[in-house]
Amino acid sequence: QVQLVESGGGLVQPGGSLTLSCVASTNTFSRYTMGWFRQAPEKQRELVASITNGGSTYYADSVKGRFTISRDNAKNTVYLQMNSLRAEDTAIYYCNAVLVFAPSVTFWGQGTHVTVSA
Repeated sequence: QVQLVESGGGLVQPGGSLTLSCVASTNTFSRYTMGWFRQAPEKQRELVASITNGGSTYYADSVKGRFTISRDNAKNTVYLQMNSLRAEDTAIYYCNAVLVFAPSVTFWGQGTHVTVSA
């Protein structure tokens, strides 16, 4: 069992920035592809960004050029740097870990709220 603990959410004005962090309780962090999902009110959860152990990244079209995902394997931590935030980025952001050689093994964090509002 891997516990994922997110932090860094909050209230920010449009155009502002936030950095989310997710710490994983595992000694095998490098074996997981890490991702950030989000769920806005009355919408389905969607993948925002992901990063493999090798550093390959994926971004949803809606965040390309504004968000950056990164990971620090020494700290068992994945980050999501969010710039130029928009009202439509308002959501609960969830950290996700998928075991590379067994994709059915996946873990979720409890979520952190991000609100973009003037």
